[in-house]
Amino acid sequence: MLKSRILTALAAVAICSGTLSAENWPSWRGPQGNGVSAEQGLPVTWGPDQNIAWKVELPGPAGATPVVWGNQVFLTSVNEAGDLLLMCIGTDGKTQWQQTVTSGNSTARGDEGNSASPSPVTDGQHVWTFMGDGTLACYTTAGQQVWKLNVQDRYGEFKIQFGMSSTPVLEAGILFLQLIHGDGNPETREAVVVAIDGKTGAEVWKVGRPSDAERENEHSYASPMLYRDGDQRLLLTHGADLIVAHDLSNGSEVWRSGGLNRRDDAVLPYDPTLRFVASPGVAPGIIIAPSAKRHPVLAIRPGGKGDITGSAEHQLWTWERTPDVPSPLIHDGLVYLCMENGNLTVLEQESGQEVYSNATHRQRHRASPVLADGRLYLTARDGRVTVVRAGREFEILAENELGEDQASSPAVSGGTLYLRTFGHLWAVRGQ
Repeated sequence: MLKSRILTALAAVAICSGTLSAENWPSWRGPQGNGVSAEQGLPVTWGPDQNIAWKVELPGPAGATPVVWGNQVFLTSVNEAGDLLLMCIGTDGKTQWQQTVTSGNSTARGDEGNSASPSPVTDGQHVWTFMGDGTLACYTTAGQQVWKLNVQDRYGEFKIQFGMSSTPVLEAGILFLQLIHGDGNPETREAVVVAIDGKTGAEVWKVGRPSDAERENEHSYASPMLYRDGDQRLLLTHGADLIVAHDLSNGSEVWRSGGLNRRDDAVLPYDPTLRFVASPGVAPGIIIAPSAKRHPVLAIRPGGKGDITGSAEHQLWTWERTPDVPSPLIHDGLVYLCMENGNLTVLEQESGQEVYSNATHRQRHRASPVLADGRLYLTARDGRVTVVRAGREFEILAENELGEDQASSPAVSGGTLYLRTFGHLWAVRGQ
C-alpha cells in the first residue's frame, strides 16, 4: 500500500511539476534540481547601488541557499546567541516571520561553514529545514510549526568532522536524506539513507548505505539528488567513495559505481582523506559524478543494475579534474565544471571532450553555478559573481561585487536573482 501511494504521488508530480514550479526556486538546485532556470530578463551587471531592488540585513552568516515560492523567500541563518533560525522574507523585502528552530550553532573550518549550512526546501504549502545538529523541522509557509525531530535521536550520533551539511531533497511529499558518516570502524558504521513523510515526520523507509571507504572518506558533505527522465525516478546518494542509485519507493539499491577514489591506480593512489562535497549533476540520460581534490569526474549513463563500476555500457567517460566543491551543471549538450579555483571547464556531454577551460576570478568557489537566460552565474567566496555566456565560446559578460563574502548558490525567481551573502539577502533585479 505504501509503495503504491508513493508511486501514485510520483506520477502526479511528473505530470504537473513543470507548471507548478516553473516560476519558483523550491530547492537549492532549483525547480528541476539541476541549477537551471527558465527565467529571462535577468540583470547582467549589478553593484551595491545598481540593479538592487532591496536588501535585508541578516542576523548572521550561513552558506544555505534561499528557496523561493510565490511571494516568499525562505532561508536559514544563525544569530549571535547561537540560535539556528528559519526566516521568511517577502519578495517585497519585508520580513514576514522568523522561527528559532534549535540552538547550539557550531562553526566549521573557520569561515567555511556552520550548522545553518543545509538549505531549506518548500512545496509552497510547507517549508522544511534541516540543521547541522540533526534537527529536522516542518513549518507551514505562514510560520506555524507542524513537527520537529532530531535525526541523531532516531538514526544515531553524527560522526563527521566538519558537521552535517547535506540538504534533504523533496519529492511527492517525501523528504529524502543521506546521513553518510562514520568513525573509521566498519564494525560500527552507521551510514543510512532515509525517507520521511513530509506531513508527519514519520519514517517511510530506512536503508543502510554500505561501503568499504576508509577514515575520513566515510564523511560526506554532499546532498542527495533526484535523477528524472520521463517517468523514471532515482534517488542518488553521494559519498564514501561511491555514487549509489536507490528506488524511491523503498530505498533499495538499484546500482552503485565506484571509480571516484580508485585503489588500483598507481599514478593517483587511494586517498583516505577524499571527502565528497560537490553533489552530482543530472540531465536526462546522464549523471555527472564529481569526486574531490585531484580525483576524477565520472559520466554515468543510468539504467544499470548492481555494481556498474568501470562498465563500458554505463560509464560514458572520465574527466581527470573534479570541481571539488561546486556541483556540476549540464545544459544543452554541455557539461559545466566550475572548479574550486575559479577555472570554468566545459565538456561535451556525450564524449567528455574538452570544449574549453578558462580562468575566471581567482578565488575559492564554494557555491554551485546557476544557468539562466543563456548565462552562467559563478559565485566566488569573496562575493564576486562572474557572469559568463553559456555555450561553446568563452566570454565573460560581467564581474559583479556587493562587498560581502558569500558561500551560498544564487536563487532565481520572478525575474530576480537572490544572493545570500554573509551580511544580507539581496534582490537583484533589472530596471
